[in-house]
Amino acid sequence: MNRLVTHELIHAFDHCRAHVNWFTNVRHLACSEIRAANLSGDCSLVNEIFRLNFGLKRHHQTCVRDRAILSILAVRDISREAAQKAVDGVFESCFNDLEPFGRIPYNKTSAKYAHRDFQNRDRYYSNL
Repeated sequence: MNRLVTHELIHAFDHCRAHVNWFTNVRHLACSEIRAANLSGDCSLVNEIFRLNFGLKRHHQTCVRDRAILSILAVRDISREAAQKAVDGVFESCFNDLEPFGRIPYNKTSAKYAHRDFQNRDRYYSNL
């Protein structure tokens, strides 16, 4: 349940922050799906083992890419190639956008660290 709620809250964050055009711009949708898959824990090692889908090299990026494509295909009537092209076009910048967490929360411990970082984000710059 936590993963699902986090996934949807990332979409809500993107809607408010980036003014995502959900219905006409597939690149906007692809970016939000990449961010949601990356930051929600959809691609955690435990989830991938349960899906019997795991690897050693760059597995997290591959999982995020695949989950984003599947999400786009679930909500849009477009070809798989068009979805892959949209994801590939925005992958690098959207994968590296870690707001509002600042890091990828791989598990509960790293999620706590991400929350701590968020709370302290302005602490060192408040006197400037």
